[in-house]
Amino acid sequence: MICPPLEGVEGGTTMRKHQIPLEQTTQFSKLFLDYLNQDGKLASFYKYPPSLDSFDKAIKDVISQRFNRKLLVDVITEQYSKSDCRLPTADCRLLLDDNTFTVCMGHQLCLFTGPLYFIYKIISTINLAEVLKKKYPANNFVPVYWMASEDHDFEEVNHVNVFRKKLEWKNKQGGVLGKYSTEGISFLIEELKPILGDSKNAKEIIELLQNAYIKRADLASATRYLVNELFGQYGFVIIDPNDACLKKEFSEIIADDIFNNTGFKKVEETIAQLEKIGHKSQVNPREINIFYLTDNQRNRIVRENNKFNIVDSDKSFTETELKEALKSHPERFSPNVVTRPLYQQRILPNLAYVGGPAEVAYWLEYKGMFDHYKISFPVLIPRNFVMLLDDSISERLTKLGLEPEDVFLSVNEMAVKYISSISGDKVSFNAEREQLMKQYKSIEEKLVMVDKSLPSAAGAELKHQINALDALEKKMLRAFKKKNEEAMGQIQKLKDRLFPGGALQERYDNFIPFYLKYGMSFIEQMKVNLSPQDFQFTILLEK
Repeated sequence: MICPPLEGVEGGTTMRKHQIPLEQTTQFSKLFLDYLNQDGKLASFYKYPPSLDSFDKAIKDVISQRFNRKLLVDVITEQYSKSDCRLPTADCRLLLDDNTFTVCMGHQLCLFTGPLYFIYKIISTINLAEVLKKKYPANNFVPVYWMASEDHDFEEVNHVNVFRKKLEWKNKQGGVLGKYSTEGISFLIEELKPILGDSKNAKEIIELLQNAYIKRADLASATRYLVNELFGQYGFVIIDPNDACLKKEFSEIIADDIFNNTGFKKVEETIAQLEKIGHKSQVNPREINIFYLTDNQRNRIVRENNKFNIVDSDKSFTETELKEALKSHPERFSPNVVTRPLYQQRILPNLAYVGGPAEVAYWLEYKGMFDHYKISFPVLIPRNFVMLLDDSISERLTKLGLEPEDVFLSVNEMAVKYISSISGDKVSFNAEREQLMKQYKSIEEKLVMVDKSLPSAAGAELKHQINALDALEKKMLRAFKKKNEEAMGQIQKLKDRLFPGGALQERYDNFIPFYLKYGMSFIEQMKVNLSPQDFQFTILLEK
């Protein structure tokens, strides 16, 4: 559907919002769609439906839990101070009050923010906090970025695509990403300068990146600064969970996972239940879902012959030694994708987790584990899904007789629709098929009066004729395409631009080209146009 233009944003072009059902895009898993559609078979795998009405109960559940709010605020304040970042002080101090709650998103420390969907995830979280404040004015809601600073998959975060050019950060430091030195990123910023030019917005971007990655020593600090500069004005708070004091608060569950394998048992049970109703697992737990950290390594812990060995190292512990290490050095223990959600919900007075389809899918595996530990399971709110069409793309779609939602069709389907728009039904035998089927139906009615076995012969002949028509239609369509090669090329280029490498635009392109065009108005436009309860795919077109 086409929504009216949204006005009131200064400093840039306003946009038209066009929305289509997620199912129509064919980009989402059945599990994710079933969750959004509230399929009854999934009801036992989450606590609250993804709706605003769920927050009445979610608030009561979180209030019943104990949180070390002072520690939380002290840690956040110290982290901002060490990164030399401007803390949204008023919003952070609200966390000291029992009537304040968080809504949270998590993400890796991607270079220059990585793909666009990171931006959309943040905006979805900020907007959700604002919507909840309007619904529950007696309470406060702080949007939070739970940094995945302890991930160690460098290849997932070390590159960014700007104007289809891949910028890659070469580095072999090892260990958790948050502690990576930012050394070497300055060369990428220099590489960006001639690409962006010397406009006002280009200079702003370069200065922003230089302040983040050259003036900050590690990747966590650089990411905090960059995200804070873009979103701090909205009260968005960032926390790095790689902290000894925070991990101490979580140490009992760390110990239980290591020595009793509770997470493994509970998640395996849930996966089996999901598989019974036809859904595959997104994440498979290990017996021990905790890593052991050293200065430049993050290694799995495995139990072998009554010893706890650190994989790919010469370190080994007895049970007593490992318990003592956890007690004296909790910072050396790092949750993985299974235990990290527990850690987040144990530390934050958190009501909702905002995430993408894969995140929602793996959270659905964890409900039994949360129930076991009596930790509140959050409302799972899907982030917004967005595609941006500038005026040149919009004009090209119009000239080709295509609608915005047609970009999700295959190239061949788009071509057929274009051809139909300029030729009517001239390259289709649909009318002839209908006429043929009517004729054969009349023939069958006469044949059955003579012998009931004769209509089957007519059916076989009809199928033969229909197949012949199909073959002729394909030949005619190929010939028509050949006569319209320029339009066919435009369709292919359009598809390649919006689905680079076959991926959605939001999973490939970075925000920099859009900031270059719109400046900070880009962030403002996204915030105005997106809604946290809008479970459709949003296409934004320049007005």
